[in-house]
Amino acid sequence: MAETALTETTVAEVLAELAGLDDPKIRAVNEKHGDDHGVNLSKLRALAKRLKTQQELARSLWATEDTAARLLALLICRPKAFERDELDTMVRAARTPKVHDWLVNYVVKKSPHSEELRVAWFADPDPVVASAGWALTTERVAKKPAGLDLPGLLDTIEAEMKDAPDRLQWAMNHCLAQIGIEHAEYRARALAIGERLEVLKDYPTSPGCTSPFAPVWIAEMVRRKNDT
Repeated sequence: MAETALTETTVAEVLAELAGLDDPKIRAVNEKHGDDHGVNLSKLRALAKRLKTQQELARSLWATEDTAARLLALLICRPKAFERDELDTMVRAARTPKVHDWLVNYVVKKSPHSEELRVAWFADPDPVVASAGWALTTERVAKKPAGLDLPGLLDTIEAEMKDAPDRLQWAMNHCLAQIGIEHAEYRARALAIGERLEVLKDYPTSPGCTSPFAPVWIAEMVRRKNDT
């Protein structure tokens, strides 16, 4: 009982600190991107560094459903401690882009269940869940491509990316670019698909940043590789 009370008190204290860090200006910017929190991410990371790894506190913070608390939970959790079904439930509950992104990149990719979840999520009828499957596939394209059907992935991208919902489209586009960057034998086809579909061709890109339009992205990354 004492341990439960301590956890609850700690959660309350953390939530109070997060509330104190909430900045209306940051929240207004984040809300334009679908994220409902106003905490500066550098300050959030500093708080996580102070708290260090605390798996049970992370689970309790996630359970609050508060976006800032969930982001903090993903920074202080122990990725390998989550069960497969627990991660599946979490990805289906992660509806804001930043929480979804951090969950996949900081937790699921480090989980022993990542490959099983990649396969399960890849063709999920929920496009947000499917985007997680594509993100994990992109990771494999870059790091562990053996066993992947790269021509089949290109077939799917060519047939479905143009009309895919935003989050799924973005994930498929990343996979397309990664295939073109990492696998020279498929580069011409990846470039051709990108040119024909024109997905993200007009996406606003800040000076000094690389466009997410696959042909530009591929060409720039290949150039950098060749320059090193």
